[in-house]
Amino acid sequence: MTFRWYGPGDPVSIDKIAQIPVIDSVVSAVYDVPVGEVWSEESILSLKNAAEAHGLTFEVVESVPVHEDIKLGAPSRDRFIANYCENVRRLAKYGVKCICYNFMPVFDWLRSEMARPLADGSNSLAYDEETVLSLNPLKTSLSLPGWDESYTHEQLVGLLNAYKDIDEDKLFANLKYFLNAVIPVAEECDVNMAIHPDDPPWGIFGLPRIITDAEHLRRFLALNPSVRNGVTFCTGSFGASPANDLVEMIKIAEGRIHFAHLRNVRHDAARKFQETAHPTRSGSLDMLAIVRALVDGGFDGYVRPDHGRMIWGEKGKPGYGLYDRALGAMYLYGLFEAVYAEKKGR
Repeated sequence: MTFRWYGPGDPVSIDKIAQIPVIDSVVSAVYDVPVGEVWSEESILSLKNAAEAHGLTFEVVESVPVHEDIKLGAPSRDRFIANYCENVRRLAKYGVKCICYNFMPVFDWLRSEMARPLADGSNSLAYDEETVLSLNPLKTSLSLPGWDESYTHEQLVGLLNAYKDIDEDKLFANLKYFLNAVIPVAEECDVNMAIHPDDPPWGIFGLPRIITDAEHLRRFLALNPSVRNGVTFCTGSFGASPANDLVEMIKIAEGRIHFAHLRNVRHDAARKFQETAHPTRSGSLDMLAIVRALVDGGFDGYVRPDHGRMIWGEKGKPGYGLYDRALGAMYLYGLFEAVYAEKKGR
C-alpha cells in the first residue's frame, strides 16, 4: 500500500503519511526538472532517503513525464527518449521498481471543478462535459480549472494546433516507437513501466485519447509483448465511463497490472461525474468486486488510494489531502485483507 507524496513542498508531510498504519511506501517524483530532461541522482537519492528516514520505501515513481515531442513523433523525439531511458536507469539504481507514466496529449487529467460540494459538506473534483467544452481554449481565452500554471493561453493553443494531424492511429504508432526504445531498458533494469489510462477516458478538444476502454487496452498491450510493458489500473479514470466493465478489463490486463489506483466515482449523467469517498456505497463502482478481480488475477503490485475528498475543513492540493486518502487506504487494505483471507478459506 502506497501514498502519493509531492515531495518536501507537499502540504501533506511525510511524517503524517508514515502514521497511516497500512502505508509501506511513498509514490513521488522529481518535480523541479523540465519535462524531457534527465533527473539528477542527488534528487532521486533525496527522495529515497526521506522515505527511509520515516520507515517507508520509495519504489514507485509517478510520474516520469513523456515529452510532447515524443507523443507528436517530432524529429527531436529521439533525444527526449534517450533522456527518458537514462531516467529509468537512474531510478533503478536507487531502488525504484515501477514507473507510472501517461501518453495523454497536452492534458494528463481534466476536470471542470476542483471543489464541487457533496451532500455531506465535503468537496471533491468533478467533471461536466458541457462546462469543459465551453472552456475550449481554441475558442475562448478562459482558463481551464487546475491548468492555470501549466501553460499560457498561447502555449495551449499552439499545442492543440500541433495535434491537428495526430489521430488515434498516429498516436498509437508514436507510443509503439517510444515503447520499443524504453522497454528493453526497463527489462535490463528490472523496472515495470505502467501506463496510466486517459482521464477522462474520451477525446477532448479534438485531441485523441488511446488508453480508454477494453478495445484500446488490448491494442496497447499488443504494442510490445514484454511483461514490463504494463498498466496502472486506475478505477477512477476507466470508471468515469459507465460503458467500461472494470472487472473484465482487469482480466484483459492480467499479469500486466503493476500499479493500481483505486477510487470511486459517481456517474451523474453521460460524461458527467463526481469523485466520491472510496467505499462502494459512496459511488457507482463496486470496489469489492474490483479488488477481488485483482486478487483472483494474481495481482501483486503496488496500490494507492487515489484522489480523495476535502473533508474536516482541510485545505490543500485538490484531490490530494491527507484525511480522506488515509481513510481510503484503510478501507482498501481491509478489502484486500478480507479477499486474501477468503481465498485461503479462513
